[in-house]
Amino acid sequence: SIYSVCASPEIPVIDQAYSKLSNRITVEWAAVPGATSCLLTAQDGDSSIETIVINSPGTVTGLKAATLYKITIRSINSGGRSLPSPSKTAKTVLAAPVLSVSSPSYDSIVVSWGAVYMAVGFSVSIMRSDGLGSMLKENTTHTSLVFTSLDPGTLYTIKAHAWNVNGIPGDDFMYNQITSPHAPSDVQVAFDSGTLRATVSWIPTEGTLNYSVTASSGASKLNCSTSSTSCPLSSLQCGSEYSVYVVANNGAGSSKPTDAVNLKTVPCVPRSITIEEDNPGKLSVSWSNVDLGDYYVVFVKSDDGLEVHCNTSHTQCHFQSDCGFTYFIGVFAYNKAGQSPLGDIFNYTTSPCCPSDFYPVFVSSDTVEIVWSPVRGAEMYETKAVDGAGIVLCHDTATICILSALQCNTQYNITVYSYSEIRGTNTSCVSKYVATAPCSPEIKNISQDDLSIISVHWQANNDDAMYTVTARGEAGLWHCTSSGNSCNITGLPCGSVFSISAVAITTAGQSLPSYSVPLETAPCCPNDLTVTQVMQSITNISWSVGAGAKIYITILESPKGRAKCHTLQNHCLLGCITCGTNYTVSLKVITETGLASYCTYQDYSSSACCPSGVKLYRLGNNGIRICWQASAGLISTDLYGSKGNFTCTPTSGLSYCDVTEIPCGDVYTVVVSPVPEKGSKLTFCPKKIYSVTCSGSSVGMGTRMLSVFHR
Repeated sequence: SIYSVCASPEIPVIDQAYSKLSNRITVEWAAVPGATSCLLTAQDGDSSIETIVINSPGTVTGLKAATLYKITIRSINSGGRSLPSPSKTAKTVLAAPVLSVSSPSYDSIVVSWGAVYMAVGFSVSIMRSDGLGSMLKENTTHTSLVFTSLDPGTLYTIKAHAWNVNGIPGDDFMYNQITSPHAPSDVQVAFDSGTLRATVSWIPTEGTLNYSVTASSGASKLNCSTSSTSCPLSSLQCGSEYSVYVVANNGAGSSKPTDAVNLKTVPCVPRSITIEEDNPGKLSVSWSNVDLGDYYVVFVKSDDGLEVHCNTSHTQCHFQSDCGFTYFIGVFAYNKAGQSPLGDIFNYTTSPCCPSDFYPVFVSSDTVEIVWSPVRGAEMYETKAVDGAGIVLCHDTATICILSALQCNTQYNITVYSYSEIRGTNTSCVSKYVATAPCSPEIKNISQDDLSIISVHWQANNDDAMYTVTARGEAGLWHCTSSGNSCNITGLPCGSVFSISAVAITTAGQSLPSYSVPLETAPCCPNDLTVTQVMQSITNISWSVGAGAKIYITILESPKGRAKCHTLQNHCLLGCITCGTNYTVSLKVITETGLASYCTYQDYSSSACCPSGVKLYRLGNNGIRICWQASAGLISTDLYGSKGNFTCTPTSGLSYCDVTEIPCGDVYTVVVSPVPEKGSKLTFCPKKIYSVTCSGSSVGMGTRMLSVFHR
């Protein structure tokens, strides 16, 4: 029942009650004078809902859909409420279907809903929210509909309601749904080989909120999302092939993936790099094959700045190399995407250069001094000398080596090897043959064949050697040469002491001298020898000093006899000389060691014998005759007195001589001597003193007045 309370007890009259929404009923009535408000009541069985309204029409809310209600109204004023009006029935409309909307593709929307109480059919319409285009409407008794041929990425407004058996529509349900975006077009992939990044770009598509980019390679996937039209892919793997596709996203979902774009990254860095020096001057670089590598480039840069490269589709390259260089080597793989990432740079130091200009600067019988120029890459040198009997080695950092304790007169195969710590010894260095100087000869015998010629014999113990023998002394140097085992030295001065040594000479050099052998030449004969008659039977012989002479033996020899003396001086007196005799003169000179020279000189003739039996006879007052016994050769008579000196020479064949005009009264010394063919007068004949008086005719004779002779 409906109760109405108004300002007066008048009861309102309901004109109509109807429902346009499933949760409310609207009531219209005629105005009641004096009423300030009205109380509306909707009753459904035991439950009722009341609401106060001011004037007509009034609405009761909070009702159940598709439900029949009994509606009453009461007027209200300050005096209270009126009685309920006569009731009217009204039924709420059907509830709106609750839509579930999705866009499974860029051109369709699927709408579905659950069953609606008391509904026998549904009406669903769809229209672009921007008002463009026409509205699509579908009636159905089902609980789902699919709208197709829609615009992609477009916001649509969907409205739906149910109706009952009377065809009365229920509440509307409105829903805004955007269609899925269309897949982007013109997808481009730009690859940066240096950073292993790729930038994916595309033409934007309508209604897209953001884009998802996926790059897949086997089990590996890389993703990026963006609201712009490009997206970077980082951390790509070298040597990989990716399928790149783009999906557009919005609130409805995602577009279909774009057609995959193939992306090949650069090949990975070549591995297992091996560097070998096959032969001096040839460098080989090899590596393992890499995926997606079309070809390889090997860069080789030497430490002097020179760079070369090799381009190949194989996995090995060969280069010309120089000794003693350090090469920096990098191997890169290439394909259309670009160059592989930078890998390790390898360095390889070639073997040190070989000293090729080594040569001997000093060669002796047991030593060879080798020098050479420094070579590139060498930290140390090893010099090896090999002959048939053994090996001699020396190691040094200097460019000089002195090989000692070698065999004389021996050909050595000498090699100078270079060494570096990183590469070891360069064993390809070439050798040279160097011969040591000849062995020292050994003097076996020295014989003196002549006063000025000596013959030297030695033991020849060298191949193709020339021997030089030297006699060395204060007098100078004398030499002789021979390729045999003996030679003669001529022209050695007498009276000299020499040291005899021999050396051997070959193209390799000169041996050390042999041990010296002393040699003394015969003493020299004195150049000047003088024989002087001192007395009639005594001769003085003097001579110049003979070089080397220590003892002299002088000999005067004739058929009548021989005179001889030994002396250390350079003069000697010889007695028992026969006057008027021809002597041979010889001198034997002897050294301290007993070596002698026999010297002969011009014959010597002793002076004639002094006359004997000398007597004086007075010839008048002023004359004297001097007489003597007959004597061979010329005779000279000399008288020496205080009043004058007188000389007379007898006529040939006579044994007397007259001196006239001699003063008397004086004492005279008279000498009668033979006249030598050369030289001065003899002074050793006997002197006699005579007194010549002036009274009488006698002459005194003797060292004092012995007697007076008269005529």
